[in-house]
Amino acid sequence: MSNETDLVTVETMIKKTKHKKLTPRQVLQRGILITIGAILMSTGLEVFLVPNNVIDGGITGISIMLSFLSDWKLGVFLFVLNLPFFFLGYKQIGKTFAFSTLYGIVVLSITSIFLHHVPAFTQDILLASIFGGIIVGIGVGIVIRYGGSLDGTEILAILASKKLPFSVGEMIMFFNLFIFACAGFVYTWDRAMYSVLAYYVAFKTMDIVIAGLDESKFVWIISDEFREIGDAILNRLGRGVTYLSGEGAFSGDDKRVIFCVINRLEEAKLKEIVKDYDSSAFLAVGDIAEVRGGRFKKKDIH
Repeated sequence: MSNETDLVTVETMIKKTKHKKLTPRQVLQRGILITIGAILMSTGLEVFLVPNNVIDGGITGISIMLSFLSDWKLGVFLFVLNLPFFFLGYKQIGKTFAFSTLYGIVVLSITSIFLHHVPAFTQDILLASIFGGIIVGIGVGIVIRYGGSLDGTEILAILASKKLPFSVGEMIMFFNLFIFACAGFVYTWDRAMYSVLAYYVAFKTMDIVIAGLDESKFVWIISDEFREIGDAILNRLGRGVTYLSGEGAFSGDDKRVIFCVINRLEEAKLKEIVKDYDSSAFLAVGDIAEVRGGRFKKKDIH
């Protein structure tokens, strides 16, 4: 009887820990947004960067140079070189990520083939590097935000970092430095430098898209006037606050700590509120990548 009970318990635990499938609506939303992201990336590449001999980093950069040297279409190399990372992603990260990545790469490759003969939007190298980087960054950011990838460099770096004494970030940096150095020989060194600029713009744009424009911040406030400050934040900003208990390591005094989450537009107002009630209060503000659950949603202010 005990063994039967244990078996039922184990089966129940397995069912609870199984991966929750996406609903049809979530699959449709993911598919549409990954499609948009892949189309944007191919547009940034084929209409801005590639015609001006400017490359992106990662596997995409290698694909652009091979396309230039062989006169084959970029979409072919994007698909062939990224395909192995579909299988690596399937084993290392999961089925949903792998199939989202495969779908994104297919859309990227097909769109790149169709846009291959579209003339450059601008012949100005600086404008092409900046706006091409922005469009590529938006596209990649959308795809990453919705569970896929358009370049296998990150997966390769994750696997290599397990064997080598370098972090994932360091591996990506080394890999891209090698690619941009190669671009100097394939094209010219000024094109290699424009490529670094385009990659930097794309990287920063991608960060904004992934984190979201409505960037959140967390705030820690320590003050003897905690109740007044908390009420003012609640009433004047419409943000909920949490009171935590603390103890000063030096003084040993009991302290009340205010914790709350705001957006970046509310930071100045919050600092003004704290200063009004206690100009000597301890205040710490930091960035948050993502906020979910709880009562973060802003309340109406009356």
